[in-house]
Amino acid sequence: MKQLLLHLFLIFTIFQSTAQVMHPSLDYYLPDDVTYDPEIPKPQEILGYVPGEWHVSHDALVGYMRTMAAASDRITIENRGTTYEGRPLLLLTITSPENHANLAQIKTEHHALTESGAANLDTETMPIVTYQGMSIHGNEPSGSNAGLLAVYYLAAAQGAKIDAMLQDVVILFDPSFNPDGLQRFSYWANTNKNQNLTTDPQDREYSEIWPGGRTNHYWFDLNRDWLPAELPESQVRIKTFHEWYPNILTDHHEMGSNSSFFFQPGIQSRTHPLTPKLNQELTAEIGKYHAAAFDKIGSFYYTEEDYDDFYYGKGSTFPDINGSVGILFEQASSRGHVQETDNGLLTFPFTIRNQFTAFLSTIAAAQGMRKKMLDYQRDFYANSRNEAGKDAYIFGSKNDPARAAHLAQLLQRHKIAVYKPSENYTTKDLSFDTESSYVVPKTQKHSRLLKGMFEKRTTFEDSLFYDISAWSFPLAFNLDFSDSAPASIAGTKIDSVALQTPLSLSRSDYAYILPWGNYYAPKALNAILNKGIRAKVALQPFSVGGIDYDYGSVMIPVQNQSLNAADLQAFLDDVAKASHLSIDPVKTGLTEGIDLGSRKFEALKPQKIALLVGDGIRSYDAGEIWHLLDTRFDISITKLDTRNFSRTDLSQYTTIIMPTSGWGGGLDELAGNKIAAWVRNGGTLIGFKNAARWIKRQGLVDFREVETENPAKEVTFEQRSDFNGAQVIGGAIFSAKLDRSHPIAFGYDNAAISLFRDTTLFIEADETSYKNPILYTEEPLAAGYISPINYEAIKGTRPFVHQSSGRGEVLIFTDNTNFRAFWYGTSKLLMNGIFFSNQM
Repeated sequence: MKQLLLHLFLIFTIFQSTAQVMHPSLDYYLPDDVTYDPEIPKPQEILGYVPGEWHVSHDALVGYMRTMAAASDRITIENRGTTYEGRPLLLLTITSPENHANLAQIKTEHHALTESGAANLDTETMPIVTYQGMSIHGNEPSGSNAGLLAVYYLAAAQGAKIDAMLQDVVILFDPSFNPDGLQRFSYWANTNKNQNLTTDPQDREYSEIWPGGRTNHYWFDLNRDWLPAELPESQVRIKTFHEWYPNILTDHHEMGSNSSFFFQPGIQSRTHPLTPKLNQELTAEIGKYHAAAFDKIGSFYYTEEDYDDFYYGKGSTFPDINGSVGILFEQASSRGHVQETDNGLLTFPFTIRNQFTAFLSTIAAAQGMRKKMLDYQRDFYANSRNEAGKDAYIFGSKNDPARAAHLAQLLQRHKIAVYKPSENYTTKDLSFDTESSYVVPKTQKHSRLLKGMFEKRTTFEDSLFYDISAWSFPLAFNLDFSDSAPASIAGTKIDSVALQTPLSLSRSDYAYILPWGNYYAPKALNAILNKGIRAKVALQPFSVGGIDYDYGSVMIPVQNQSLNAADLQAFLDDVAKASHLSIDPVKTGLTEGIDLGSRKFEALKPQKIALLVGDGIRSYDAGEIWHLLDTRFDISITKLDTRNFSRTDLSQYTTIIMPTSGWGGGLDELAGNKIAAWVRNGGTLIGFKNAARWIKRQGLVDFREVETENPAKEVTFEQRSDFNGAQVIGGAIFSAKLDRSHPIAFGYDNAAISLFRDTTLFIEADETSYKNPILYTEEPLAAGYISPINYEAIKGTRPFVHQSSGRGEVLIFTDNTNFRAFWYGTSKLLMNGIFFSNQM
């Protein structure tokens, strides 16, 4: 009898939950302590369904947001730009009509809290500002779908409670941090939905195809780009943040289906030391508002477990180094409409209601803690100025002013003041000139942020990290750098840093030289070769016309070209300007060093590049390569999907790039044989990280790995996870030395380089020294965390392997040379591999 009752109960529960998904009610979501204006359009009146019945597509989300802005005097809307796929990046400003009429002054007064002299400002009646953003991971859709309810509630709710709240709070609302990803996932979930809902987690609805909807167009995790801000979605967010300096910023996510709901604070031992202790105390106080709201609706939650506030490039942590409080929300994901979990049936409407509840409890916390939060922000910036050093940072690169300019631009995106040096400056063995260097005084408003971006931290309270443990930007950009220049060296403040605009190219009837050191030299060379113009690379340095040219300089003869001398000059002039670099005309082939007719100049060929993507390939790594080639260097690539690889004709490609992968990149033995034959026929295969092991199994390269032990002595069962987690290199920076005569190092003017690493693949150095053109030093840790076991293992190993196979070449990188689009300092290693593999 008990079994029968239990069975009937389960059937009733499934029926009830399924009905809730098929026909959810607006009453299920909305608070009942206010009335609602009948003139404000309900979501179903515009969308044709109540939120939760279907996954809202981004275009429909935009339509409803625009409808609400037109219908309510509490809402204004702006389009701040577009994604790579052309979707609008909206921002809604929601507050009382009275505040809207005075919004410019409110913004000015709020902004003044961050400036000098803020102590005199009265915060008693000043509105607080929240910035609440949804679904930065597109396949975590409950946030954006909850946004439909949030904007309806804030527009339609009536009564003294809502009037007071909107008078006290200015809400900046982003309904979709990631429009392209949200659109991709909503299509998947909706097109795989059954009329008779399937709760089986193995159903196709709950397992989207590669690359999934988490990422943006180029497969970047946008929630790791708040600090680098290299992507358009991030840049508009940062611009909004610095226009307003919100007091609370929320970031609505989803996690595994068998969880409940998480809100911060996270694990305290993993909070970045530059974050004030009071920040975490305020975070905990805000959490009490969330707890009360979730207790009221009967939803379970947890806090101070998992997650952390260490890497400042996340939406929940970036505010913490900018005088705000960032809040991460993680809701157990239904991944579709309803599925079985350890906690029973998890419905899409349930996930939406929890996100909506957290949205409202954030506003309640902001209102209840208004003055406390405003005062904290004012004190944060005052203390930052008081703690700042009196000297300055200086960075630059004579060899590559473009990299230095890009770092300066990044700083300016974060409203950090950048100056030109007033004079040439020398310290230790480094020299900085006025044309290719930048000075950043430490005494300025964002001194803590600046320190967080430039420091090289190697000691930590905890050995576990939710994300990377190091991101020092001078190392990432591979720049000459000093953190102790006198502030007096700062000359003219630069309002807007621009890349180099070269002078018009003078005509030569003999040859032109393209120095390879500039960041955009690969863009220029690709354009030259694709035009059918002959070019050669110098394998040794030389001097001509009083100018020194290093390894890798590219020579373009004037004679025997497809263009006459005048047209060649005009074309190269356009290339130089488009690539922000100088191309030098020369009048003679007689040089100091190798002459221009020397055999030490080798001919270069146009490149036809294929990138392996699809099942078994890590989409982040593939996307970084795609983005680099497509958007930085204007190099067209072919993306080869592993599903179709058996039918692919490889003969037309000069280079195949295999990003990091699991289980062989989704390729079987026949595919391995196919690639091996292509390499031996003259192709260049470039593999990253774990792909190296697969390539080795195909017999295309040979190397020995350094074996490490994992002596888990005196570790309890409870501690085992933390111990094993500490052996992971989640992301740290290591120093290596270069053989600058090797083609893989062409364009680098320094024998030292900083590499980003997030793997434990350690390859022994070859006994033949010239086969180790990149070699980790004996004390390689530059910034970040590595366990003692792995630190001993990495010393003296090689992160790059080259080996010929037949008429082709195989190149292996153990590290990511293109990490998150901001590792400008090592992306040339990949480009050298593409263009100069035959010279190796």
